Amino acid sequence: MIKVFKLPDLGEGLTESEIVAWLVAPGDEVTLNQHIADVETAKAVVELPSPFAGVVSVLHQPAGVVVHVGEPIVSFDIGGAAEPIAMAPTDAAIPAAAPAGQREANLVGYGPAVERGGHPQRRARAGGAESAPAAAAPTTASPVPAVTPSAVSTDQPAGAPVSAPLAERPRSTPPVRALARDLGIDLSTVTGTGKDGLITRDDVRAHITESVPTPALHGTHVSPTAAPATSRGDDLRETRTPIKSLRKLTAAAMVQSAFTAPHVTEFLTIDVTPTVELLDSLRSDRQFEGAGIGILTVVAKALCLAVGRTPSVNTRWDEPAGEIVQFHHVNLGIAAATPRGLLVPNIVDADRLDLRGLAAALAELTTAARSGTTTPAALSGGTITITNIGVFGIDAGTPILNPGEAAILAMGAIRSQPWEFRGEVALRKVLTLSLSFDHRLVDGEQGSRFLADIGTILADPARVLTMV
Repeated sequence: MIKVFKLPDLGEGLTESEIVAWLVAPGDEVTLNQHIADVETAKAVVELPSPFAGVVSVLHQPAGVVVHVGEPIVSFDIGGAAEPIAMAPTDAAIPAAAPAGQREANLVGYGPAVERGGHPQRRARAGGAESAPAAAAPTTASPVPAVTPSAVSTDQPAGAPVSAPLAERPRSTPPVRALARDLGIDLSTVTGTGKDGLITRDDVRAHITESVPTPALHGTHVSPTAAPATSRGDDLRETRTPIKSLRKLTAAAMVQSAFTAPHVTEFLTIDVTPTVELLDSLRSDRQFEGAGIGILTVVAKALCLAVGRTPSVNTRWDEPAGEIVQFHHVNLGIAAATPRGLLVPNIVDADRLDLRGLAAALAELTTAARSGTTTPAALSGGTITITNIGVFGIDAGTPILNPGEAAILAMGAIRSQPWEFRGEVALRKVLTLSLSFDHRLVDGEQGSRFLADIGTILADPARVLTMV
């Protein structure tokens, strides 16, 4: 019996997702919850597990296309079973789309329940021919034609025609595949230097350097990190990249925020020499050895303390309900620049963490964002955000609010500057803070007090004793 698996709503309310890569091909035998594809939502690259145990019959969509929720993506031959195989329920269970009159299958979590690292086993073809082994060199495969939903039946004879098998897929990890896709690199052309030929991020970057033509040959500059696009002519004078996935979502969110919430931005430049000296003392303290506490950690803690004194900055304007939502916890968003674009993962209940806990959470968040393993759940539910533009050498800016939040704080670069100190001019460590807030939720006096509280803590950490 043939069962068609349609693209489910991956729990984010999104209407479409891009198939980054298939990990199976027609004829592959798969197990329940086996990782069969990498799918990129507008927020993250997630692993798509199989809702059935059986044999892959048809891949209805090739890798690299954007598929709408509810469209068929893969069919399975599950033998003579009359119903989909039930899966163990979990808190992360996601309903898979099913036609009317059919029982829905449960798509459990984002990852496979089987052991990773192996390759799917191919079923023997007619005549006893086996598929090529995993170590075989990849070959070019014909694209799989897309099939419209109306052309797909959920119950077809087991002998129904299936598409031709795809080429064996190069070995790599999901973050590496996401990086290659962003850079327009075909992994079948990359030589893996990892264990057993595994393709690493360094392999992808090295391939870029080797494959990018010398700019002088074309009379124009070609950036090695430019995204794949269709050129107009042979001189590569311009490239065009489809607007989709994360970039599309980020653009829509920023436009919505900029033209919905009345933004106000205030600036405060302060002498943070005492905070810098505090950080130096913590690094030399054996109790904090390896804790990784930096200026962002201290600013995050100062913000959480200041929220307690000005709770209006930790609110949301609920237009449909006609209500102002006051949060009694701080889910602190940290804006992160990644190869895929801007992400804002958040630290849940950041206000309950001490400096060591915040430093650990920041390190984990940053590692996940850079490696492309940030989960969709970590990208939602934020209540207030920090963006560290100082790492780019920028002093100040006018940050745009994360949609659904009342305030965002930008911290600039710390610079050694002449500054008034105890009636004289001295060389001090100076930092500029930029606070944007939604004037529907935060009055000017409230925003100013909030920003001043953060500045007071950074200028004199001991003063926090008078604020709690």
